[in-house]
Amino acid sequence: MAPKNAHDILSIIEKKSDPRQFREQHWEGSFNEYLEMVIERPRIARSSFQRLYDMIVHFGTERYTRMRQDYVRYHFFSDPIDNGKDAIFGLEKSLMELVDFFRSAAHGYGTESRILLLHGPVGSSKSTIVRLLKKGIEHHSKLDDGALYTFSWKGPGAGGEMEVNPCPMHEEPLRLVPQNARAEVLELINKNNDELHQIRIEGELDPFCRKVYDDLLLEYNGDWKKVMDHVVVRRFILSEKDRRGIGTFQPKDEKNQDSTELTGDINYRKIAEYGSDSDPRAFNFDGELNIANRGLVEFIEVLKLDVAFLYDLLGASQEHSIKPKKFAQTDIDEVIIGHTNEPEYKKLQSNDLMEAFRDRTIKIDVPYSIRLCDEVSIYEKDFNNNRIRGIHIAPHTIEMAATWAVLTRLDPPKKAGLTLMQKLKLYTGRTVPNFTEDSIRELQAEAPREGMQGISPRYIQDKLSNALVSDQALQEKCINPFMVMNELEAGLSHHSLINDEEIKKRYRELLGLVREDYEDILKSEVQRAISADEDAIKRLCSNYIENVRAYTQHERVRNKYTGKDEEPDERLMRSIEEKIDISESRKDDFRQEIMNYIGALSLDGKKFDFQTNERLHKALELKLFEDQRDTIKLKNVVSGVVDDETQAKIDVVKQRLIKYFGYNETSSTDVLNYVASIFARGDTQQEES
Repeated sequence: MAPKNAHDILSIIEKKSDPRQFREQHWEGSFNEYLEMVIERPRIARSSFQRLYDMIVHFGTERYTRMRQDYVRYHFFSDPIDNGKDAIFGLEKSLMELVDFFRSAAHGYGTESRILLLHGPVGSSKSTIVRLLKKGIEHHSKLDDGALYTFSWKGPGAGGEMEVNPCPMHEEPLRLVPQNARAEVLELINKNNDELHQIRIEGELDPFCRKVYDDLLLEYNGDWKKVMDHVVVRRFILSEKDRRGIGTFQPKDEKNQDSTELTGDINYRKIAEYGSDSDPRAFNFDGELNIANRGLVEFIEVLKLDVAFLYDLLGASQEHSIKPKKFAQTDIDEVIIGHTNEPEYKKLQSNDLMEAFRDRTIKIDVPYSIRLCDEVSIYEKDFNNNRIRGIHIAPHTIEMAATWAVLTRLDPPKKAGLTLMQKLKLYTGRTVPNFTEDSIRELQAEAPREGMQGISPRYIQDKLSNALVSDQALQEKCINPFMVMNELEAGLSHHSLINDEEIKKRYRELLGLVREDYEDILKSEVQRAISADEDAIKRLCSNYIENVRAYTQHERVRNKYTGKDEEPDERLMRSIEEKIDISESRKDDFRQEIMNYIGALSLDGKKFDFQTNERLHKALELKLFEDQRDTIKLKNVVSGVVDDETQAKIDVVKQRLIKYFGYNETSSTDVLNYVASIFARGDTQQEES
């Protein structure tokens, strides 16, 4: 059996391997062949910014309107490369600003000479955005659309054997074109090229390649074509792990910081071979800014860098050059992205000595999400019933945790009659009486820093994890919103980033709002499950419509049991209308509205269905629940004294909760018991009063 299994595994690997693609990605050819390719496909000689922008657009876009504002959704930020692993949610505005920055830089409008600074609170996806960009350009460089090339030098080595020395900074082969010929060469290449993809040959070769190039020119008495015979152009695949075209720099403590980590250092073993530490062949061009040439370099917590490092960044961004030790300015072509948190950015603003750095920086705010649906998506990516095996996540568990997180990020509304919870629902796209889209825009305008403070998604993720491994979860194989809310509240006592007791007090009060909202949701779902007998709702609706028709037409209703004509049943109609707060003074308008609605459907050849009218449907469900509640005897559920008939009805309700609302056996029982206790408390209070 073992050999057969091994053979099966090898067969799978063989099917997944693609020798043709491997050969394409390791293509090698002459400089002349490369020039032919550039004339045919100028895009292979794009700059780093052009390449990055094209990579984002490559995955497609979608335009949409929200609150009368136009947005562009870039599918790349949903992480199609890795099945959504690093997907970004709720940051459309920030991501549009980011892509606009890249588009401007791709055109050469000036932003290519700036450092991009992502600024926001901890856990707001700054690192994820950069990680996604690095992943994207690496993936894109493997495709035909993202192909790019560099070169190596071939020639006899010290022992006479043929050697191949790769360009240490992965230079664009077109930099081998002499300065006096570049203008005419570019005119030929760009003849049929669009404005966005105009190819530019900027800068000189790195010190190593310049040394080899000059030596060969001397050897061949200035014959450039013979020098090119020593050039091998090759396909260049970006790789963060192999440090090819993608760099990452993380600051250390001041004693261990060394600028050579950015610009390379002397190779002392080769000094004896070449006789001087200023010979470029005795230098390692392996600093982060060197190896990131042609691609992207990330600076983690960039504002924690030593001042000497920041000076290197100024030249790298503005002049597109770096200064390796003992060498002249060396040209680079790379995207520089840093990210930082709020406290570090405030230090930068208050430091007059950092004015030059601020002037060369373009800041893009990356806030927390303030739309509930986006916040829910963040957690559902990692916490869902497909990924979490063996433990059921009860409905609304993620939603309630996300609700609390968003509430902590919102400013209290200044508008009278609007609660913080209603503001959250408005932002999410739900309707609130007397408030329109214009109201939402006014709310956002009066609170421009919403999302720049509050609870981090990481805190929510940590507490969801705690709830999943708690004794209760392991015993019941289920977690519910109350378990998670208890974890959220308990964690506030020792939250590492919150020292202000007033803030902790406010966050606990917001948890109280979430619990109240969750209770309302539970009551609504149990009510709907109890009244989910569609035949009963249809009968109730038919009875109501018959009485409303007679009332509006000033007619009598035939009693099918007695056969006598009677006045419309006002008590029945009002018992339904009161469920959706139709006052006595507005009942005539509502009844006429219902008849007009039915008439309009009839004119269109459509039949009236209570489900098409949301308000009436809700009223009918609540009325039916009220009528059936006593037959199920919810109060008895709390006491545990339930007869067989009532138990059968309870079991039907539980099955509806499972089928229609996503509960399992345990969570449906818990929900029914909890809602029964709420109604029992309410009945007790009514009896006492």
